[in-house]
Amino acid sequence: MKMNKKYGILFAVLVVSVLLVFAASVGQSKEPGVEEIKIGIVAPLTGGASTTGTDMWQSAVLAAEQINAKGGVDVGGVYVPITLVKGDTETSRESGVKAVTKLITEDKVDLLIGGFSSGITYADQVVAAEHKVPFIITGASSPIVTRRTDIDTSYFFHHCPTTDDYPEATLLFVNEVVKPEIYERFNFSEDRPLRLGVLYQDSKYGEGVYEGIKKAIEKHNLNMEIVSAEKFKMSETDFRTVLTVIKESKPDVVYVAAFLNEQTLIVTQGRKDVGMNTIYLSVECNDDPDYYTGVGRWGEYSIQESRFSPYTIPSGPIHEAVEKFREDFKNRWGTSPSMMGASTYEGVYIAAEAIKNAGTLDKEKVRASLAELEMPQIVEVMQNGVINFSSDYRESKFALYMEQLIWNESVGETRPKIVWPDSIKETDFVLPDWYEPGSSPAATATATKATEECKTLWYFDEESLKCQQKEFCGMYMYKGLRTFETEEECKAALDKYLREKGEEKETPAPEEPGFEAFLTIASLLAIAYMVQRRRK
Repeated sequence: MKMNKKYGILFAVLVVSVLLVFAASVGQSKEPGVEEIKIGIVAPLTGGASTTGTDMWQSAVLAAEQINAKGGVDVGGVYVPITLVKGDTETSRESGVKAVTKLITEDKVDLLIGGFSSGITYADQVVAAEHKVPFIITGASSPIVTRRTDIDTSYFFHHCPTTDDYPEATLLFVNEVVKPEIYERFNFSEDRPLRLGVLYQDSKYGEGVYEGIKKAIEKHNLNMEIVSAEKFKMSETDFRTVLTVIKESKPDVVYVAAFLNEQTLIVTQGRKDVGMNTIYLSVECNDDPDYYTGVGRWGEYSIQESRFSPYTIPSGPIHEAVEKFREDFKNRWGTSPSMMGASTYEGVYIAAEAIKNAGTLDKEKVRASLAELEMPQIVEVMQNGVINFSSDYRESKFALYMEQLIWNESVGETRPKIVWPDSIKETDFVLPDWYEPGSSPAATATATKATEECKTLWYFDEESLKCQQKEFCGMYMYKGLRTFETEEECKAALDKYLREKGEEKETPAPEEPGFEAFLTIASLLAIAYMVQRRRK
């Protein structure tokens, strides 16, 4: 009996020990205290880019709901739900910094996704770098956000084509498809450079596109000449003056780097008000239902570079996935998703995969997991069909394509049709009957090149009677414009101009002789004539 009791005690101790070891191992596999994964969505929910920001937020919500419906994200063996937190940048740098600061210091997010506008992201990413919070950037396209050297950028992952990527694709398309059509119709010599007008937003994004255009021309030795390059301020609404300047430079095509609300006005004002009947090139962030509604008939035959469209799907392996995403989005929100929404939707799935692979919410381990990530493409066509980040600047690479907007009578709007590359194109590019090319080589022999001859000057004109400063390039002169090297010269000239205008208003012009005065003069002349005859 004593022997049995002794073995019983030993057996009990052994069982307890095994249970303790098992409990300890389970406790180690579970992330301690993790009840949710908090992800901050950084987007312009108000302000000039609110249309795009709202789409980004709605797409992120859809992805989180889909993941949570399957139990959440596997974090070290335990499924944890995703909670999204809004970070409204209000389409401004100052508000962007405030939003990211709040997400990190008050909301205690584990990770950031989004970031629309390179200038805003350039400002607010400093906060994320200081706190070492992983940030999957899905909307800011300037490569500077991952290549700058003044902060630690190792926590930033660029899931968005850069401003080097899409100008290259766009200009290759123009060179291969648009240029031959123009030259054949108007019998231009192949030696004649294609005349390119550029209108770009005064921001990191716009400047990046302009630099990308110049890089692409040089890299591929394209026979193209930038004949005008004009800036505009973010959220501007009246582009008629600057479009008139570009029109006077006689471009063959006009490349615009703008946000959706700006691009809509530029195309409609350019064709309707200024009468610049050219091919307008648009950056991918405008592939949005609101853009097709906004440009109306004026947008027909313009070109849209893209990687995801609300109205067309490239043939290939992701076709069914895109159809499902669009259907799910429309059922959830009552409208179609845009390209900016698609990349943010993917951003949530990328974050979930990285956290699962890391097995923890430790920010350094999540960062390392993102750097090693390799997962199948989701709803956007990726190079080689895989989402991963380059080892140098942590950039993912997309397979970009070009669309042409064609009028659809049944819906009363334009709809995009893929026209390049040949492997996935739906239809051929159309050069419209109303298209007007730039001038011939003989007419432009003395024209200066805007790419090389740019100068910052003080100026005023008849529509804006105040001294301002901006960069002028190439053939920038237009009626009423006065430019100066210094602010003092500008102010002196403006004062003189205003004084002269005031004197013209104060001194009434002499009245034209009325009919009665005319009769009086005629009568006097007649009397003088009669007197003269009598003397004779």
